[in-house]
Amino acid sequence: MRKIMANYEDTCLKQRLIVSLVRRIPLSFRRSFAVVIARLAYALSLKHQLIAIHNLLRSFPDRPLEEIIRLAKDSYTSSALLVVDFFDVPSLNKENLHQWISIEGLDNYTTACKEGKGVLLFSAHFGNWEIGNAALAIMTQPFIFVYRIFDSPFLEKGITDVRNSYGNISLSKDNAMRPILRLLKKGATINLLIDQNVAWYDGVFVDFFGRKACTTSGLALLASHTKAPVLPVFTRRLPDGKYLLEIGKRVEIVNSGNRNADALINTQNFTKIIEDHIRQYPEQWFWVHQRWKTNLCQAKQRG
Repeated sequence: MRKIMANYEDTCLKQRLIVSLVRRIPLSFRRSFAVVIARLAYALSLKHQLIAIHNLLRSFPDRPLEEIIRLAKDSYTSSALLVVDFFDVPSLNKENLHQWISIEGLDNYTTACKEGKGVLLFSAHFGNWEIGNAALAIMTQPFIFVYRIFDSPFLEKGITDVRNSYGNISLSKDNAMRPILRLLKKGATINLLIDQNVAWYDGVFVDFFGRKACTTSGLALLASHTKAPVLPVFTRRLPDGKYLLEIGKRVEIVNSGNRNADALINTQNFTKIIEDHIRQYPEQWFWVHQRWKTNLCQAKQRG
């Protein structure tokens, strides 16, 4: 037990030291360095480079190759900037938040909270959702962020500690349905990223950039069962380096009584909102992800 505690304390010390050292580096230099690293990563990882270009070509068939390549590179840069800005999240508070981010549509969220049924927020791996989560928690109240546990215990603890620093609770998406239902009954807010590929038995196939993409139906099922308001949220990076957290209006939920049909329709509606946002700012989405990996034909055969 003592050894475990010693290792834990050692890990905490290392993480605090890393965060402290990185934050001593001027933000402008960190961001410039991140751009360089992103370009190197793009050039050195041929596999992921091709995945990004392929996804972009299929999603924007009318755009010239030069623009597709630029978007792929900018997508790498967006991810790198997310990482370097993440180190400053623990220092955010109501007094300095305006230096980093502004919020539009906050009334949409506060109105939804007043219903007392809990709130379901959904977003994507777009822009900088981490700083958006921090901003919303600081300006209102902490909420539950549903995520996939990191393979690295070191990263898992470090990132979770940063999220906890402003009060948010991280909840693993594995077997999360029952805990989420209990939390919604207590009026909690649940935030989910629903833009990644899932196995055929965990979702439904909906249209995403003209192709069938297997998408989690969990949000649709929760919305139908609990009647909790559902709102889209996106945190976009602006040209001046600051961010804009956009909280959309409540999404109308189809609830005909046909559970499977409703899950399909509502998931398609959520996905369309995400697609529309990505189409406006494609360079800020994570195109390296194999979003269309799960095959519809194979799923039908197995089903």
